[in-house]
Amino acid sequence: MTRLHNPILRGFNPDPSIVRVDDDIFIATSTFEWFPGVQIHHSRDLVHWRLAARPLDRAAQLDMRGDPDSCGVWAPDLSYAHGKFWLIYTQVKRYGHTTVNGAAGASLRDFHNYVVTSDRIEGPWSDPAFLNSSGFDPALFHDDDGRSWLLNMLWDHRPGRGRFAGIVLQEFDRAALRLVGEARLIFAGTERGFTEGPHLYKRDGWYHLLVAEGGTGWDHAVVMARSRSLFGPYEVHPDGAVLSANGARDGAITRTGHGDLVELADGSSWLAYLCGRPLPGRERCVLGRESAIQPVVWGEDGWLRTLDGSGAPDPAPVAPALPAAPWPQRAWDGRFDQPDLPEAFQWLRTPDPSALFSLTERPGWLRLYGRETVGSHFRQALVARRQEHFHCVATTRMAFAPVTFQQAAGLICYYNASKFFYLNVTVDDGVRQLQMLSASPDAGCEASVIVPVLPDGVIDLRATIAADALTFAWRIAGAQTWENVATVYDASILSDEVTAPGLPNFTGTFIGMACQDVSGTGLAADFESFRYEATDVAAT
Repeated sequence: MTRLHNPILRGFNPDPSIVRVDDDIFIATSTFEWFPGVQIHHSRDLVHWRLAARPLDRAAQLDMRGDPDSCGVWAPDLSYAHGKFWLIYTQVKRYGHTTVNGAAGASLRDFHNYVVTSDRIEGPWSDPAFLNSSGFDPALFHDDDGRSWLLNMLWDHRPGRGRFAGIVLQEFDRAALRLVGEARLIFAGTERGFTEGPHLYKRDGWYHLLVAEGGTGWDHAVVMARSRSLFGPYEVHPDGAVLSANGARDGAITRTGHGDLVELADGSSWLAYLCGRPLPGRERCVLGRESAIQPVVWGEDGWLRTLDGSGAPDPAPVAPALPAAPWPQRAWDGRFDQPDLPEAFQWLRTPDPSALFSLTERPGWLRLYGRETVGSHFRQALVARRQEHFHCVATTRMAFAPVTFQQAAGLICYYNASKFFYLNVTVDDGVRQLQMLSASPDAGCEASVIVPVLPDGVIDLRATIAADALTFAWRIAGAQTWENVATVYDASILSDEVTAPGLPNFTGTFIGMACQDVSGTGLAADFESFRYEATDVAAT
């Protein structure tokens, strides 16, 4: 028998929303501050997945310049009804204070909810229609009477109030692309708190409401309630959580929550959900929040449960009895000799990539224009891909001739503005150098000289990650031997769990290329190649 290997979408791919259209299954996941917005993966057997679309790909749909770290696009909802795809998403413009460990004072946040549509999953997707700003995690429910409804969690910013104020429902006019009538609170949540991520289904005359609770950390959970009436009252599942890792801080799959249901053509039900994989013994998830899936069953009492009734996540469920449907391999040799950026890569915030990079100005090379500082919320020239494995190697070849200490370019392992390791070429007192610029919540931002006098010319840079150990190396292009950087860095810093108090941490580690010129002259760095290789697939 074939088994799935959870997570099915590895590396930073959280908040899955799943839908089936005939034989095709699609999952949309959050991208936060990374552009283009939203990832949609496609499968026909739940085993093999391919990236099918990043639908929010232009300024009319999404401009995240100025959005703080771990803001931007949250929790997309993907549905198919009345002959088209509907994608709902939140853009978070301000995070404000954390809600962890109680609410003190006012907590001001700005989140705007939009809808885009398309006849095809690949697009083109429409310009967005604004819906509301009352809370995040919006989702559409298409009832069997032909009406559609928008759900979202309600945010209460007032001092002394529970921030997560329940789930509200309002009718959505599909023709006019706007909300009509009044929003009604239909579910206040359970004692777990942090009620978010709503999805609504109708089965056997019951409205089933699926929500995420417990926060997106170790106590995350999928919780269900049901009602005979769309507007409630909703009765909570007698078992409590439908799915939860129950606070486990080790093991193959933890931090499980934020689920969505899909029914296959054979009538079987599957729950897609987010999860985390902590480094062994470290309680840190450097790969971010990923997406998993497992079968669930409806009991004789009409409630949903895992197959064994335990509510535990399954790292290796038996795959559905569907014909194997592998996708053709999209081979890339690592060289930037094509007109488009390879699909693994994204950049930060701006809908204008031409301001950050070019694949045509120097044919055969990716040119990054020197822009703002590492971690800038506006124009940061950083092109990177997800880390998907605990053990991996990334290498790049770069041509860069800085003339001032304000110019730098190189290879970066990046979580956000407060957590990164950046091996870069720069100049100090007229001398070309190799430096390490690093940031962590404890130490702040630090710089150290790795090679005080670096020869001119094209240079190769390498990052090797083995669990929580991060090492770097360099060589002049054409040399046979790598020169190792003596320091071993703590890769586990690049995780949700390592943070300064009050900051959001909802993404994951990216590895890529960066270029800065804070003098404002825009000096460019050219990258001939970038290669990422998993070095121990069995230990992913």
